[in-house]
Order: sequence, then C-alpha cells, then structure tokens
Amino acid sequence: MPGFSFHPLTPERWSDVECLFGPRGACAGCWCMWWRLTRPEWNRGKGEGNRKAFRKLVRSGDEPGVLAYADGGPVGWCAVAPREQYPKLSHSRILKPVDDQPVWSVTCFFVARGFRRQGLSTKLLKAAVDFARARGAKIIEGYPHDTKKPTADPFVYTGLLSAFRQAGFKEVARRSKTRPIMRMASEVC
Repeated sequence: MPGFSFHPLTPERWSDVECLFGPRGACAGCWCMWWRLTRPEWNRGKGEGNRKAFRKLVRSGDEPGVLAYADGGPVGWCAVAPREQYPKLSHSRILKPVDDQPVWSVTCFFVARGFRRQGLSTKLLKAAVDFARARGAKIIEGYPHDTKKPTADPFVYTGLLSAFRQAGFKEVARRSKTRPIMRMASEVC
C-alpha cells in the first residue's frame, strides 16, 4: 500500500483537483458544489459552470478541503468547511442542524478508482479533522451512509459509516435509517 500525503486545496493545487476529478467533475459535473448551491443553481451550472464556481472559490483563498496524494499524484479528495458554507444542509429535514453549536461539515469524498477500498477515505477523514482543527474547529460533523448492501461509489459520496467510526466519530442523531449524523469534538479547548 502506498504512503499518502495530504494537503489543503489551494490555488497552486488547482490542476491537481482537475486531474483527479477529470472532465466529468468527479461525478455528473458536480465539482463539489452540490451542498453549496440550490438545486436550480447546481443544475444550471452542472459541468463547466460548477467547475468555474469551484475554481473561483479556490482562487478567493478559501481552502474547501483536503487532497490526498500517492507517489506525487492526486488520488483523493475530502470537502470540509464551516457548516454555514453548505446552505443545502440547513434545508434538509434529515441533515438539518442537531443544535446551535458551530460545526465544520465533511460533505464529500472522491477517491480515484485504483485507490478505493484501501482505507483512504478514513485517512482523508482524519486529515480533514486535522485541517479543520488547525483552523479553529471544535466540532467536526459528517453525514455518511449506513448501507446494508453494496452501493455504487457515486451514491455514497458523503462517506460510509464505517470510515467515520474508524476515524473516531460518534453518532449524535439519526433521522433516517441510512443517514446518521456523526460528530467528533475536539479535546482541546
């Protein structure tokens, strides 16, 4: 198994995320904008529009997540940011806020095909926690799928429950059989 390194997505690393996501923008032209836009905005931007919106976000100096590298090339992505940057979460009856605590949300994973099912999602999740804590996060939250049967990778882009448990997250709410809300609280105040 290769050694991995993890780095925030910065403007200097934009070409790496383009390489990783490919011409389809990771999945169906998303470019990791699903949680940041209304459905009509996302649909209008699907593909090139979402790519431009994501690039603008990165160029602004925002670091919207963490890239994983193996042998110098990009192999994985985890989106993490303050929850308020993902307005679609607040409008979800299943993923609406648990309380009024400020949280950072892990909303998306993308792992290159040749690196799937090797534990990289858990490693990315741990790197995302470190990234968020370094920026002041006290609580990091995620919204994985709790699947009982094999599910195609594009449908579990928010991660799997097993990865969150392995990374040390605890379930704090469940408004659906398959969508727990998981949290990790910082031990350091």
